[in-house]
Amino acid sequence: MKILKILFVILFLFGTSLVQAERIKDIANIAGVRDNQLIGYGLVVGLDGTGDTSTPFTTQSLQSMLKQFGISLDTVPTSLKNVAAAVIHATLPPFAKPGQQIDITVSSLSNAKSLRGGSLLISPLKGIDGNIYAIAQGNVVVGGFGVATDDGSSISVNVPSAGRIPNGAIIERSVPSSFGQSGSIVLNLHRPDFTTANRMADAINEWIGLGTAQAIDGTSVNVTAPDDYSQRVAFASLLENITFEPGSAPARVIVNSRTGTVVISQHVTVDEAAVSHGSLIVTITEDPIISQPGAFSDGTTTVVPSSDISIEQEDNRMFLFNPGVSLDDLVRAVNQVGAAPGDLVAILEALKESGALRAELIII
Repeated sequence: MKILKILFVILFLFGTSLVQAERIKDIANIAGVRDNQLIGYGLVVGLDGTGDTSTPFTTQSLQSMLKQFGISLDTVPTSLKNVAAAVIHATLPPFAKPGQQIDITVSSLSNAKSLRGGSLLISPLKGIDGNIYAIAQGNVVVGGFGVATDDGSSISVNVPSAGRIPNGAIIERSVPSSFGQSGSIVLNLHRPDFTTANRMADAINEWIGLGTAQAIDGTSVNVTAPDDYSQRVAFASLLENITFEPGSAPARVIVNSRTGTVVISQHVTVDEAAVSHGSLIVTITEDPIISQPGAFSDGTTTVVPSSDISIEQEDNRMFLFNPGVSLDDLVRAVNQVGAAPGDLVAILEALKESGALRAELIII
C-alpha cells in the first residue's frame, strides 16, 4: 500500500531569549477603536439578461422606486431579466468622517445569474442601530463570469453573482468613539496571555514612567493618558510603536485531518512512551472461470466464481520516546513511521490519551 506523504509545517516559537521584539500595534488594539459593519438593500440594473426571474420582491422594489419619480404602474412584468435585487455590505473603519468613501460588496439576493455590467442604484447602508451611515451607488465590478447555451450547457468561473464597487459608498454619518472620553487608554491583546500583558505593562512603564501602565487581566492593560485630545493622539502613537518581547505561546499540536498538515509549537514534549504502528492489507481478486460443455452434450455454458484472497501484514514499526523528548525528535520519529494522515491523528490522540503528550492537541 502506498504511504501518503504528510506535509509537516513546523512553527518555531523560540524561547524568551530568542523571541523577536514586537510592536504593541501588531499584537494589541486600543479599546473603542473598532470597525463597524454596514448593510443595505438595492437594485442592480443594466444587466444583459442575467437578472432576476419571477422574483416578487424585485418587482415590488422596482414599483416603489418608480413611484418616487411619479410613475405609477398597475402591473409590472414578473420577469425583469435586466434587474436584480442585491444585498450590499461594507465595513466602516474607525474615525471615518462624512464625505469619505469606502468600498462595498454587492451580492445577488435572488436567482440572478450574473451582476456583470450592472449598476447599483442609490441605496442606504445602515448600522445595527438602524441609522443610515453611508449611501452606496456605482458600477459593479465582477471577477467571475458565466456562459450558458440553449441546450442547457453552462460554464462558470468564480462567482459572477457577486461583485465589488471600489469607493462605492459615501459616508454620511460618523460613529461616536470613546477615544479621548476618559483619563486612560486600554490596550487589548489580540490573543490573551498573562505573560504578554505583564511584559507589555512593564515595557510601557520603562519607556514613559513607572506607574503609567497596569495589567488588568490576561487581555487588557490600562494606561494613564493625557486629558488633552491632541496630546492623546501623539501619546497613542508613542504607545503603539513601543517594542517588547511577548510571552511564548502554549504548547500545542494542531492537526488538519483532511490535508495531513501538522503544526507543532516549540514547547511540545513527550514523556517516556513506546509507539507501534503497522497496517493489515487484505486483497480480494475475482477471477471467474467459464465452464464449457462437451460438443455433443446437453450441458450449458456456466460461469464458476473463483476468488483469490491475499493478506499482507506490513512490518510493525516501534519507536521509543525518552522522557522530555524535544520537538525535533518527535517530528523525526513520526516521519520514520510513514503514517498516513488518519494514522498520524490516531498516534497523536493515543499519546494524548496516555498522558505522554505534554501539549494541547487540536484537530481541525
